Amino acid sequence: MNDLIIGARVEGTINYHGIDLYGSNVDAVEVRRRIGMVFQKPNPFPKSIYDNLTFGPRLNGVKKKAELDVIVERSLKRAALWDEVKDRLSASAMGLSGGQQQRLCIARCVAVQPEVILMDEPCSALDPIATARIEELMQEIKNDYTIIIVTHNMQQAARVSDRTAFFTTEVNPESDRRTGRLVEYDMTSKIFSNPEDERTEMYVTGRFG
Repeated sequence: MNDLIIGARVEGTINYHGIDLYGSNVDAVEVRRRIGMVFQKPNPFPKSIYDNLTFGPRLNGVKKKAELDVIVERSLKRAALWDEVKDRLSASAMGLSGGQQQRLCIARCVAVQPEVILMDEPCSALDPIATARIEELMQEIKNDYTIIIVTHNMQQAARVSDRTAFFTTEVNPESDRRTGRLVEYDMTSKIFSNPEDERTEMYVTGRFG
């Protein structure tokens, strides 16, 4: 994400199928094809709905319009957006509602058929109705994609996830830098009903956080 920003620094490693994603020989375009990202705030490109969905496939070598048309329809259907936008694919994506924009971003993500989808607070900027639709969508596509969602909404975590990891932050006294720490990871039902760590129990019951 920050590879073109002057002064950006990366420490540590992220291994994906045994490959360090920060390795010098790793193709960033290939990483972005395999691992999709949905951000906290909907971020459609200032292009048409159609061009939003074909941006990734074109970057990955798909050129024929017939193939692109199939990808657009398939992706919009997966994101439960096809019926709402099929007659205005040439219209700007910026004219969609917030919930529609987020579903478009999910459709844009699945258009390149990734293996993993990362979702960073994908519903925090949405109203309850749009949130419910996104959560339904996650349930519909989770059999086809590994979905990792970051959320501070305990009810949402309990509703949508199969497994839950609870992280906290600690301050390193030597460097005075905050570092994320994994506290506990287990099946969601166990995390919320019978966690092993007292810090997890305090968080999920609302005693801190």
